[in-house]
Amino acid sequence: MTGLIWIVLLPLIGFVLNGLGRNSLSKPIISLIGCGTILASFLLSCNVFGAVYTARQGGEDAAFSQTIFHWISAGNLHISLSFLVDPLSAIMLLIITGIGFLIHLYSTGYMKHDAGFGKFFAYLNLFIFFMLLLVLGSNYVVMFIGWEGVGLCSYLLIGFWYQRVDYASAAKKAFVMNRIGDLGFLLAIFLLFYTFGSLEFNDILPKAAGFPVGDSSLFLISLLLFIAATGKSAQIPLFTWLPDAMAGPTPVSALIHAATMVTAGIYLIARSNILFTLSPATMEIIAIVGLLTALLAAFIAATQNDIKKVLAYSTVSQLGYMFLGLGVGAFTGAFFHVITHAFFKALLFLGAGSVIHAMSNEQDMRSMGGLKKKLPITFVTMLIGTIAIAGIPPLAGFFSKDEILAHAFAHNKILWVGGFVGALFTAFYMFRMLFLTFYGKFRGTYDQERHLHESPVVMTLPLIILAILSFGGGFLNIPEALGGHTGLSNFLQPVFAASTSKNTSGHLSHTTEYILMGLSALAALVMAGYAYAKYIKKAALPAADHEDRSVLERLSYHKFYIDEFYDRVVTKPLNGLSSLFYAVDRKLIDGFVNYIGNGASQAGTLLRLLQQGNVGYYIFYMVIGIIAVLAYGLFII
Repeated sequence: MTGLIWIVLLPLIGFVLNGLGRNSLSKPIISLIGCGTILASFLLSCNVFGAVYTARQGGEDAAFSQTIFHWISAGNLHISLSFLVDPLSAIMLLIITGIGFLIHLYSTGYMKHDAGFGKFFAYLNLFIFFMLLLVLGSNYVVMFIGWEGVGLCSYLLIGFWYQRVDYASAAKKAFVMNRIGDLGFLLAIFLLFYTFGSLEFNDILPKAAGFPVGDSSLFLISLLLFIAATGKSAQIPLFTWLPDAMAGPTPVSALIHAATMVTAGIYLIARSNILFTLSPATMEIIAIVGLLTALLAAFIAATQNDIKKVLAYSTVSQLGYMFLGLGVGAFTGAFFHVITHAFFKALLFLGAGSVIHAMSNEQDMRSMGGLKKKLPITFVTMLIGTIAIAGIPPLAGFFSKDEILAHAFAHNKILWVGGFVGALFTAFYMFRMLFLTFYGKFRGTYDQERHLHESPVVMTLPLIILAILSFGGGFLNIPEALGGHTGLSNFLQPVFAASTSKNTSGHLSHTTEYILMGLSALAALVMAGYAYAKYIKKAALPAADHEDRSVLERLSYHKFYIDEFYDRVVTKPLNGLSSLFYAVDRKLIDGFVNYIGNGASQAGTLLRLLQQGNVGYYIFYMVIGIIAVLAYGLFII
């Protein structure tokens, strides 16, 4: 397939050019390079997607591979730098490059006055390069290189304003917590090669389909891959890095939280779907962890006052829904939610950035209010994003979230109840954010109000495009119950065919689907109405930081003290142990080695005194030596 290598290389070229010329190139040139390379990559991705789509229309599996070069050959281990394009990776290409381009375009306005403008665009391009490598890799090693690369870039982007200690700490936290998951991925790679003798998807996945359900090797492999996904996609217990990632510039939040890094774990499991389908125990773990993450994050989001923190915990919650979908076997539904979430979450983060830009970097919603007249485009687009994520029809989030909940209902009613409760919280905290930000009286300072203005067109144009996608994205996979033809499911069918054939979950009647859809939509509307009554009719405001709160509200506001728990149980003991080892190393080990060295040095100094160059001294030493030898012969022998 021609042009495939250039999809990956163009962002890398942009990184090199902007990286080397960050201090010499003008900002318009940097913007042109940064945005232009991603746009060109997107156009090439459209061409690749068109080829895959045409093949699927012809009834083919539509999987294309391309080997760039043979990389490692040692015994039975053969690894190539090669790419695989199929319906799954083709869609990811469009998401990464398409939304990535919109974020790049937005950044030209948002970062216009930042001193690190060139460096920022270089990091963005490098991030896109590694993400493309991750989704295009035809084997687990190439995927792992991309996996590690996006982890590195997230560290660089989250800590972009590293002069602030808390921002640098947030970047370090993200890097360290992701390393925990990465270890699981690395161990899984070793076990995959031991079990299958290859690391290529086209070798492993067909062989795995012949394994019995519940095979112990597949269980361990799938569990390790899930641990890897838990770190990258921010699930319990490795989710606390993602809200802290808000330290980075807002476009970084949109890039990491919407379409790229956090969806890498979902993509890993979707790509390896048959390994998980044949491991029911792992699937149950995924479903339970996903549901608990969705509920915990939604409950925390309901009391946050930082507009970006609300969206951050919303991302964690929505990722939990995706894992719930994967755990109940709704691979298409989970991936459908990846697509729609990329639309409305990128929209919401960029919209929040527009608000912060207008508010002179203020992020606390208690200091906002009444912004809809001053920021009309931002308001309308964020309203669309809020309706979409709340699951109100006919916007995108309704269709994708409903598909996950329907599969959860068919699999286990308790899982559906938990997912339904999470949907209630989602509608509440999102409309709470919207009403506190855009309605009521302005609560900021006079200077902030005087400088309120709509963002420039390079920032509002991406909002408009994403709002359109958030409105119509759900029509990609309209269920049969609503007269649709499940287009996305049919397109992805070859990717999940092996898992679908082994899936024993029951199917719901259209009547049951109608009831579940109606309950979900009605619940979202009720919670939106409750938020309206509380924050507009009653004009309630979130409590100040020093005010008393109820027990549940205090737990939510302080994020269940999970960070404090980790600090006390993990961080401080490790720091104490490190201090102990440091003391042992410096005082005991170094002290012993230094004592031996100093002893030898002192002995040498004493022996050197014997070499006086005086013949009389040497004769005296000889006499002493003769006496010693005679004494030894007489008294010892």
